[in-house]
Amino acid sequence: MQLFSLAAVYFIIWWLSLFVVLPFGLRTQAEENEIVPGSVESAPARFRAGRVMLATTILAAIIHAGWYVLSVKYGYGIDALPRMYPKFD
Repeated sequence: MQLFSLAAVYFIIWWLSLFVVLPFGLRTQAEENEIVPGSVESAPARFRAGRVMLATTILAAIIHAGWYVLSVKYGYGIDALPRMYPKFD
């Protein structure tokens, strides 16, 4: 598999993992009782972008490694998944 294809798949996995990681450890302004005037109560009190990006990178690397091993090394792909609907031939 080409390096560009591997990077593209990793980027897609990273982007999807970001939305999984974002809510973990998030404390809202209402929970901290530190509501900034002009903002909503559900806004993050202290957003830690570095921690979120690091956790996303680690999670995406694990998922990407699993995908790489299953698809490239063992040959599993979409065709290896069982059919979930009846075949009408």
